[in-house]
Amino acid sequence: MGRPSSFTQRLAETICIRLACGESLRKICADEGMPDKATVLRWLYTNEEFRTQYARARELQQEFMAEQILEIADDGTNDTYEDEGGNMRIDHDVIQRSRLRVDTRKWLMSKLAPKKYGERVDVTHGGQAENPLAMLLKQVQGTYIKPVAEPLDEEDD
Repeated sequence: MGRPSSFTQRLAETICIRLACGESLRKICADEGMPDKATVLRWLYTNEEFRTQYARARELQQEFMAEQILEIADDGTNDTYEDEGGNMRIDHDVIQRSRLRVDTRKWLMSKLAPKKYGERVDVTHGGQAENPLAMLLKQVQGTYIKPVAEPLDEEDD
């Protein structure tokens, strides 16, 4: 028989609160007094109540990241600086780093919750009347009427 589980509701709540506040599971588990990541994953597998708490914490973590995106995008504090001559300069490195921080959060959110944060894909082909897929569907359903070329007038011959 294996060693007894160190699971407690208080420890589960601590992990979930820290996740919801934006910390990674890897970082949480690296702290002294916290279980290792494999233990937490085992708890998720065996404890339905913890699995539900954890899933909710991950949802809240995504909301936290959305708020961070707004804060990062709105913060222009270090975007400019004054050089030795007293001229204001744009710090492109700071701006690029902010862009990377925003893009990374957006990418992660789109992977963790694609229905909520993923790109919307238009599968209607723009609703075109002459949409080839719509025409094929009509043919299969037997509702497609093939256009008939107008008969030539005998006088035009």
